[in-house]
Amino acid sequence: MAKSDNNKGRRPSKNFKGGDRKKPFDKKFSSKPRQSAPRKPSNPDEIRLNRYIANAGICSRREADTYIAAGNVTVNGKTVTEMGFKVKRSDDVRFDGKRLSLEKKEYILLNKPKNFITTTSDEKGRRTVMELISSASNNRLLPVGRLDRNTTGLLLFTNDGDLTKKLTHPKHNVRKIYHVHLDNNLSLADLHKIEAGLELEDGPITVDSVSYIQGAPKREVGIEIHSGRNRIVRRIFEHLGYNVTKLDRVIFAGLTKKDLPRGHWRHLTEQEVINLRNIK
Repeated sequence: MAKSDNNKGRRPSKNFKGGDRKKPFDKKFSSKPRQSAPRKPSNPDEIRLNRYIANAGICSRREADTYIAAGNVTVNGKTVTEMGFKVKRSDDVRFDGKRLSLEKKEYILLNKPKNFITTTSDEKGRRTVMELISSASNNRLLPVGRLDRNTTGLLLFTNDGDLTKKLTHPKHNVRKIYHVHLDNNLSLADLHKIEAGLELEDGPITVDSVSYIQGAPKREVGIEIHSGRNRIVRRIFEHLGYNVTKLDRVIFAGLTKKDLPRGHWRHLTEQEVINLRNIK
């Protein structure tokens, strides 16, 4: 019997079993996913201990785990070595005996322009350096030391109180270098007087070094000093009869103005923070 041509041009039905047509994968026959245990609700008032340490600016979370295991950390007076241990924000957390703050330590370097005063607020309505870093952080950062209103250059801000004390205490001899512009050429005799040390109204002052700026007029001088006395660089030259027309701090505690335009700020790198903490 001849085959009928009635099926000619028809598509095979969905139940067609012949040929190479493959049946689509039916999700209802797939293996069921493994059910995990119900997750415990997290307590917003608690935080993992390693994160607490990292947020305090001590080290990374991974490094914190190592210190925890080694017994360097106490919580409310008890040594904790348990991984994943959680603490409350009100707990007394200490690293090598020093109490930690949950607030993450931040470090901002500003290339200060003129006409800004180094204070957090001003009753006279003058512009302050805090305006320049207002977008840098949600934390309350404070300037380390100060620069006069008309002095430009490097100014560090942080919420790290211990580091601030270190960088502002004279015994640590924090290196500061200024580029000084004078109203007249500095004589060689006066340069030697500055090198030898001067007696100012508030006591003797010595500098680490002073020299002419290479390739510039002799009214431009570089001076390195570690004293934090008020207006000390200006007063050194005023004592010898010169007026400082421009003063720019170009180096502070090893930090430089490289790639930091006037009026701009940047976060310190991790290595820069380590260098500051290692100042003796």
